[in-house]
Amino acid sequence: MPLKNNLKTKMMRIMVKKAISIFFGIEIIIFSLAVFSQKVFLNVEVAFLSAFFIILGSSFAYKKMIHSKVDSGEYEDNRDVLDTIDDPHELYDDTEINDAPVEELDLKQIVKEEKAKIKTLSLKNAKHGVKGSFSLIRLAAYIFLVLGFIALKNNNLLDLAYYLPSLLIGIIAGSFVSRELFV
Repeated sequence: MPLKNNLKTKMMRIMVKKAISIFFGIEIIIFSLAVFSQKVFLNVEVAFLSAFFIILGSSFAYKKMIHSKVDSGEYEDNRDVLDTIDDPHELYDDTEINDAPVEELDLKQIVKEEKAKIKTLSLKNAKHGVKGSFSLIRLAAYIFLVLGFIALKNNNLLDLAYYLPSLLIGIIAGSFVSRELFV
């Protein structure tokens, strides 16, 4: 068992080192922009960090929500993986089909049964959605995005030609880093 934990720790260290190298590699490129123009540097830095931290915060909150559902036993996977691939909509399920003639079917009862199967918006479902979407890390990242944008705008430093593409760079870098850290 200690060998397995040691291997897991070693793999985690490698993933963290890879994530840090991605982040700092992009930051070095961004800091080199300060030589050319402070305005360009500030736009790129604020946009990149905003998008990067939003993606990381979202990934972290999603992972935490999934782990809490699995730990609580709420999520149960009853189907085999191959069965899910072969029959994603459960068309070939073993449930009996009512082959009675149309005259003998109680359509109102069938409609009621099918409506009962449909999940409606309930307080319990809404609670899980809110819990998954609310995270302090994510909230801090969005606050940084808004305040950074306002600060750039109020100081007449905002240039959307640099700001918007930098958001895309932050999203891409954040997705690579979150894949390294949270998968």
